[in-house]
Amino acid sequence: MTYRGIIIEESLSDKTVIDSMTIVATKVEAVTPQHKTPWVQNWTLHTVEIANNKAEETAARLNQSLDKDHAWYADFKNERTHFVIFKDQFFKIDRSHLSHYDEAIRHGLSLGIPDYQLDFSSAVEEWARTTK
Repeated sequence: MTYRGIIIEESLSDKTVIDSMTIVATKVEAVTPQHKTPWVQNWTLHTVEIANNKAEETAARLNQSLDKDHAWYADFKNERTHFVIFKDQFFKIDRSHLSHYDEAIRHGLSLGIPDYQLDFSSAVEEWARTTK
């Protein structure tokens, strides 16, 4: 199973981590006040794919590569598992249980990430649709 996610290039202090992923699309988005990242003008959003056997290694590399001076996270998922990566730790979450996201959400909030950016309920709804 391949993992898929969106990595914001501006969230990375070490951008070489992207080289280990397959970029399937890139979109540049203007930053708005709602994004709460006034130190950048744009977000470069890379839709990436990660091989199943590289998921843990990629999560660990992203964990080390995220900008340590600002509150960011990265994530990628497959049909069963969702990796949510912060600058100081990452979570490997069973997508079939919304409650498994609680600790990751609390951690993201403690770092100052806006709550609307940590709403993973759509990930669980998507999981439920694809497994029926």
